[in-house]
Amino acid sequence: MTHTHRIETPQGPDAPLIFDSPHSGSIYPDDFDHIIDRMTLRRSEDAHIDELFSGVTTHGASLLHALFPRCYIDPNRNEDDIDTAMIADPWPYPVNPTSKTLERGVGLIWKDMKAFGPIYGRPLSAAEVASRIETFWRPYHDALAGLMETARTRHGKVIHVNCHSMASMGDRTTEDGMVVRPDFVIGDRDGSTCAPEVTHTVATFFKERGYSVAINDPYKGFELVRRHGNPGRGSHSIQIEINRALYMNEATLCKRPGYLRLQQELTDLAADLAALARVL
Repeated sequence: MTHTHRIETPQGPDAPLIFDSPHSGSIYPDDFDHIIDRMTLRRSEDAHIDELFSGVTTHGASLLHALFPRCYIDPNRNEDDIDTAMIADPWPYPVNPTSKTLERGVGLIWKDMKAFGPIYGRPLSAAEVASRIETFWRPYHDALAGLMETARTRHGKVIHVNCHSMASMGDRTTEDGMVVRPDFVIGDRDGSTCAPEVTHTVATFFKERGYSVAINDPYKGFELVRRHGNPGRGSHSIQIEINRALYMNEATLCKRPGYLRLQQELTDLAADLAALARVL
């Protein structure tokens, strides 16, 4: 373990199966000079996701999870996804901000918490941003890349599951005004980051247990599956978004009674994916 991330290693023989949870970190660095209150910031966490997936190691998988919060620096964004308007002095590196960064303030370094207000009371320095990249973002990416390459070299292939949670209330509404958000959203960037069998296996697993499942809507997967998903080279990456209402109180982050059932189901999913990885 480092101060940036933790790797849970397989129990028994390893499978070509890697899970990562980039947004469940809850250790807030001392230099995170935020003005918004901490509990509001914690709304951005994928709380408990690393714990929910902790059983996957019993089926030969490795589990990587960040210890730092995504609102400090987001491992699921590219290092050039920066809004230079929030930096006090000139930024000496390339920038390529996405629309989410410019319109919603949620890029590599989060700027605000939507309706809850700005995170900082001052611009950040270029040195602060560069330090976060080198100290937190890059070690996480290096760790995941190392796990992926080791598995692919050893087994000739690897399945990577990028693990997330989503708010139960979404932006889209039905004609009667009800907010729609399924139990699970599976993302493979429109079929480009993994073999169809991987998406089918994950979606079918949840549907057979009575859950509602959407594919690539509204979440297709972002930087980590884009970066590591290359089916032609035997690297299959898929994103799973879990509706937080299934397992926790979204206001308090306290676990709900459905937590243990879901944890066991995610462990069972790892068994199915380990079996699939052997025949891909």
